[in-house]
Parts: sequence; structure tokens; C-alpha cells
Amino acid sequence: MEKVVYMDYAATTYTKPEVLEEMIPYFTEHYGNPSSVYSISRDTRKAIDLSRDRVSKAINCERNEIFFTGSGTEADNWAVKGVAFANFTKGNHIITSKVEHHAVLHACEYLEKHGFEVTYLDVDEEGFINLEELKNAITDKTILVSIMFANNEIGTIQPIKEIGQICRDKKVIFHTDAVQAVGHIPVDVKEMNIDILSLAAHKFYGPKGVGALYIRRGIKIDNLIHGGAQERAKRAGTENVAGIVGLGKALEIAVDKMEENNATLIELRDKLINGLMEIPHTRLNGPKGDKRLPGNVNVCFRFIEGEGILLSLDDANICASSGSACTSGALDPSHVLLAIGLNHERAHGSLRLSIGDGNSEEEVNYVLNVLPGIIDRLRNMSPLWHDFIKKGES
Repeated sequence: MEKVVYMDYAATTYTKPEVLEEMIPYFTEHYGNPSSVYSISRDTRKAIDLSRDRVSKAINCERNEIFFTGSGTEADNWAVKGVAFANFTKGNHIITSKVEHHAVLHACEYLEKHGFEVTYLDVDEEGFINLEELKNAITDKTILVSIMFANNEIGTIQPIKEIGQICRDKKVIFHTDAVQAVGHIPVDVKEMNIDILSLAAHKFYGPKGVGALYIRRGIKIDNLIHGGAQERAKRAGTENVAGIVGLGKALEIAVDKMEENNATLIELRDKLINGLMEIPHTRLNGPKGDKRLPGNVNVCFRFIEGEGILLSLDDANICASSGSACTSGALDPSHVLLAIGLNHERAHGSLRLSIGDGNSEEEVNYVLNVLPGIIDRLRNMSPLWHDFIKKGES
């Protein structure tokens, strides 16, 4: 196949043409600073308000509970650090899981250096936390529980409503990193008992460099960024108007088309999984069915390195990843795969194929046609594979 087959939508999506079209005037015509008082600034202020309305409608909250940020990572950091420092007099204990995105894990590690205690919950072999373990971990010092909505590597969708109810009953603030979930699966912050939620535009066909944080009215949270009075004095810095416009438009489209898109994605996802599982010594990471993100496929091939797979796929014009794009330069195996019980050798042989709106059945068939040969070739070069064969013969 001559064209590039992009299957790394969990890392980032393209910006849809209709989203870009709505953004362009805010680079060239409606360029006023939203904090100024003249008419062209009122235009940009209205555009931001419209996006706030679109986001609030998408997740079922009030418009003044949405605050725009520069990324999902910023939103996660603001949620974790902001709640911790604002509620330090009530307690210093935070609960999260071992499979969170590094934006949450590294924020928690930072807080541990500043007098906070963090409990990192284990997960089962499919990536789910244990609700009883969560209940038992909450103490009178617990001020925050942060559990991601859906895992960026293995696609596990946590029982968010139940987690939120536990936190509500225990009067503990509940934050969820929903960067991989919003725009892809239904999210209702009221029904799901969510107090704080992070999202990012470039995961649902919006622009990079813009995100948002939902903060339920009445939640006590410190500012992360200090300066001017933007975002109702909660997040300083001149607003990225075009980015915010794009976020709102992209999310509106994603929610409107969600059911239709997911039906297609699930069909392609399951075809891809079933085909890959025909390759010997292959393991599916994460759950099956409706507890998995519609576009997520993550497998491990024994006896080979994920890096070699990715380079070979790139030669075949296929874009994929071995895990989170934020750790693609790291040599260590995925912390998520280690947390679900894989050893280092198996975790190193991981491949994540995340499909999206731009993919077709033809492309899935192409990947399934190319990959078995790549795996065979790499295994034939692997000492681990030859040792396995010798042991099998002896």
C-alpha cells in the first residue's frame, strides 16, 4: 500500500476540515484579546463562550464549571496539585492507580516530595481496579481519588460511576483523567458522580495545545498558573481563542457522530484483534467487548522487541506505537503492562494499534497481511525465539 496507514489515533488525531474552517477566522479576522473591551474582543469572548457551552453540553455540566487549559497534561496537573494544596489542612492522602497516565503519576510523585502520601492501587490482568480495595484504601486523611476513565494503552474503561459513588459516600473529591474517553464514549459528569474531569482536543479531531478541566461547583482547588484574571481568575494567560473554538467544534461533532462512528470502529477493532490473535504466541492486553475503548488494540508478541515491530511497520507505511506516545523515547517497558502482570520480556514485545475515523477495512486487511511476516522475520532473528524452539524440541 503506497499511502500511509495511520493507526495511532490514541497518540493524536488529525484536525477535521470543518473544525479548522471554524478556527481560521480567529487567527486572521477575529484576533482581539478576549479580555479587552472593544468590539473585536467581544467577538472572541463570544466564541469562547460558545465553546464553553458546547463542552458543558457534551459532558452534562454547567458552562461556568468548564475551564480551558493548554493541554490534557496541564488539566491533570491542575486537578491533582490544585486539590492537594487547597485541601492540605483536611488531609494529605491521595489515591490513584498504577496504570494512570504519567501526567497524573508524576504529579503524585511530585506531591510525595511535599508532604503528601499516595496510595497506588493495583489492577487486575485486564487493567481494572478493585472497588473493595479502593474503599479500604480511603482514610479520614484522604482528600482526592484520581482514577483514569479509559486507559490510553490497553483501552480499559473503568467503572467510573461506581468509583464516583464510593468517593461521594466517603466525601472525597473524585478526579478522572478522561482524555481518552471524552468524544469517544458517553460521559455524564452528573450521572457518574465526577467532581473534576480532564480532556484534550487533539484526541477527538481538534487542534493540539488546548484542553479543558471540568470543576464541579463548590470544589476547593488552588490555581496552577498565576497571573491575569482569565478563566474567571482560575487559569491565567491570554486565551488560545482559535484552539478553544476548535475544541468546542470538534467535541460537538464527535458527540453527534459517536454512535455511528463507534459501530464502525468496533467492527474494525474486533476484526483486527481476531486476526492478530491467529499469530502464535500473541497475547491481547486489556478487556474484550464493551469494556474496551472502541478503537483500541494492544497485543504482545513473545520473543521480540516492540521497537523492531514499529520500524518494520514504518517501512510498510504503517504508523503504530508500542504504548503511550509520551514515553516513546523510553527504554523501560510500559508501566501499564507491568501492572497487569506481564514480565519485562513480554512487555517489551507490545504493539498498540489505535484506529479512528480515517481507517478502513482495506487498511485493517493490509495490516493483517503485513504483520505475520514481520513477526516471523523478527523471531527468526531473536535468540529468545531460538532458545524457546530448542527447549520445545528437547
